[in-house]
Order: sequence, then C-alpha cells, then structure tokens
Amino acid sequence: MLSEAPLYADVADAPDGGRAWWLTAEDGVRLRIGAWVPEAARGTVLLLPGRTEYVEKYGRAAADLGARGYAMLVPDWRGQGLADRLIDDAMSGHVHFFDDYQRDLRAMLDAARALDLPRPWHLLAHSMGGCIGLRALHNGLPVASATFSAPMWGIHMSDVLRPVAWSLSWSSRHIGMDHLYAPGTLPEPYVLTEPFETNRLTGDRDMYQYMIDQTRAYPALGLGGPSLRWLNEALKECRALSRMASPDYPCLTFLGTDEDIVNPARVHSRMGVWPGAEFEIIEGARHEVLMETPDTRRRIFDRVARFMDAHSGENGTNARASAAGS
Repeated sequence: MLSEAPLYADVADAPDGGRAWWLTAEDGVRLRIGAWVPEAARGTVLLLPGRTEYVEKYGRAAADLGARGYAMLVPDWRGQGLADRLIDDAMSGHVHFFDDYQRDLRAMLDAARALDLPRPWHLLAHSMGGCIGLRALHNGLPVASATFSAPMWGIHMSDVLRPVAWSLSWSSRHIGMDHLYAPGTLPEPYVLTEPFETNRLTGDRDMYQYMIDQTRAYPALGLGGPSLRWLNEALKECRALSRMASPDYPCLTFLGTDEDIVNPARVHSRMGVWPGAEFEIIEGARHEVLMETPDTRRRIFDRVARFMDAHSGENGTNARASAAGS
C-alpha cells in the first residue's frame, strides 16, 4: 500500500508535480519512491540510483527526461535516503544481503503498476543501481530497454588491495564486525568532505554544489562510507554476475574516461560480450556521467531518448515489457 511521503522539491530542481510515496518491501523494510510524470508521457524510466543516492538527487534528470517525453520513477534503496536504515549507525552504507535490493525493486515495480505509470518501461541504472539492474534483467525485469551509467559490475581497486578487501570483508562477518566501515571510508557524506577540485564524481562545479546543497539542507538524506558487510556482498554479487551470460535486452552503456569508482575493465568486458549492445565512452567524464557539464548531459539524455524511442516497439508497446509487466 502506498502512502504520501516527503519530497524535498526546494532542493530537487525538478519539474512541478513530482510526488513521493512510502512503500514496504516484502520483508517489512520501509522504502521511498519519487515520480515525475509529464503530460502525454510516452513511457516511464525506472531509474535505479547508486549507493548513497536518494530521490531528490535525480530531480534534474527528471527534468531532462520529461523534456524528452518520459516519466521517471526512482527509489530510495534500503539503508539510504529516507528509507529505513538497517543498523544503529545511520551513516553506514549497510545491507544484509545484496539480493535484498531485489526485494526493493519488486516493491518499486508493484508501485509502478499501482500508479499505472505510462508504458513501456525502460531501465536507466547508475553505479550500484547498474549491478542491481543487471541482476534484475536476468530475473526478467519488465522493461523494453536497458541503459547503464558507470555500472558497478566491479569495484575499482588496486590488484594489491583486492585480496585484502576480500579477506577482510569476509572475516569481519564471521567475528561480528561487519558493521564497521570499509577501510579508507568515512562516516560523513563524500560531498561534504571532498573539495570540488579533487572529487571523483563530476567535473561540473554547479552539479557538485547541487549535491552539497541537498545534503546540507536535509542531513537525513546523507550517507557515509560502506560497511564491510556491504563490501563483501557487493564483491560477491559482482563476481557472480561476471560469470553469467549477457541478458537478452537492448543495451546502451555510458562510461567516463576518468572513471575510478567502478572497475572500467569489468564494464568493457561485459560490453564486449553483450550482443548488439551500444557502448559510449564519454571523454573527460568522471563517475556521475549523468551529472556532468550541461553539454555532456544534453548529449547523453538526447542519446538515451533516441535509444528508448527505438526500442519502444510498435505503438509504444514492447513485447517483453507488455508480457512480463502485466
């Protein structure tokens, strides 16, 4: 059942008419979703955000998509945004099992059906959302196409640190210490501790300030570094997905040349074995390719809209989305 939830429109910089709702996953965790539905929308983008992110961060994306004729639905995953935090330390990015995010996605799909959001639906998944989204495609996600932005199909770290990350994150859960922060991370939001000049997210100063202003205005939206449990679960899920064939969906993926949060090699590897997939390298872009300079964003959202239009099927209905999403 959906009930009205807060939507901080004053910091979202989104189109008028946005709404947010509370919903409950099948295991009882309370989540939040936000939606923007322009008049005469010809489809809906299911936008799966990354770790630490929240509904309002994609207010400008809602405007970009709405201007191109698409509605957008975006969740606060469990453990972040205004969704239920999972351990006493509310700033820790924690999850018990990575597959729990699929529970959140199923609740989001139920809400999309209840709200009768315009069909067909399309996936747009960023970073951690790209990992969740790839698994969901294997599970038969009812979308007509899939677009990925810097997908977390591997985590960027040195060859020396990788075995340490595996052993430390694995051992911590066996001695009851997996709630602790992963080494090198902090209990404060990244954008409040890292100067623009050295940030790894975006080369656009205005977009970085946009993130800072949101987190300062509403501290409850903020999140710190990942827990050791999250790290271990993420490493396992990335490894499992890397061993699976590419799902049978139209795919478009964007990756910046200055990416150093997700593992670029894993993205290149996946795109090399995804039949018919389209892969675009964005020169000079950092991790948040959807939140780069205005010119870059315009080119990317134009490209995304063309891709979705091309895969919406006759009369705006894709056979997969129609059958799986009924």
